[in-house]
Amino acid sequence: MAKQQLSAEQKRLETDIWIIALVTFGVFLCYAAMGNQLRDFVLDSSISVIPRLLLNAAVQFGVAGLGITIVCVSRREKFTHFGLTRKNAFRAIIGTILCFIPSICCIFLSGQFEGYQPFSILITEDVIAAGFPISIIGMALIVAVWGFFEGFNYAVVCEKIDRRYPSKRKWLDYGALICAVICILLHPISTSFWGIVEIITTFIAIYGMLMVRKQTGNAWGCVFAFCFIWNAI
Repeated sequence: MAKQQLSAEQKRLETDIWIIALVTFGVFLCYAAMGNQLRDFVLDSSISVIPRLLLNAAVQFGVAGLGITIVCVSRREKFTHFGLTRKNAFRAIIGTILCFIPSICCIFLSGQFEGYQPFSILITEDVIAAGFPISIIGMALIVAVWGFFEGFNYAVVCEKIDRRYPSKRKWLDYGALICAVICILLHPISTSFWGIVEIITTFIAIYGMLMVRKQTGNAWGCVFAFCFIWNAI
């Protein structure tokens, strides 16, 4: 059987996907190898909050943001190309919220809820306590890295995969499927009852969020989810 010839667009998409994958997992493996040391540094309150936040943000951005930024800059692709527009933004946000309801219920029923805290990371309280202007600049960085880029990263990766490997079925999206699985694998996994429920509801949330993005053509739902749900509850 003759090997299928890829079009120029398919080759470009494959290159983009490989760049994003290598950057993402390269940074993640570095974090996995030095995670304890990095965590100890970030949590060391005797050190100024600025270098701790910058290190934490650099690692986070490396995992969820650097790869897509490199690709978008090199390809001269605007973020609006991936759904950051006003059209259908409200529909995308409402649809995304509905997809996260099972995950939110799981958090409440399993006793994991400790209060609603948008943009809550390891050192959010230290950043806020640093005072003006560091607190303002620090929170802006947290919103950008843990909110905007973490959510938008899924939208870009999903679309790249979906365009390279399109599905003929309306509700099957290989990009959304791969992103949902990767999201689960990059976070701690428990085999307890509530751990299994959390895996299932997380899959529903991420896959559903990306299907909403596909159906509406709008990625603001993804950004909203990571600003006000994923990193808040």
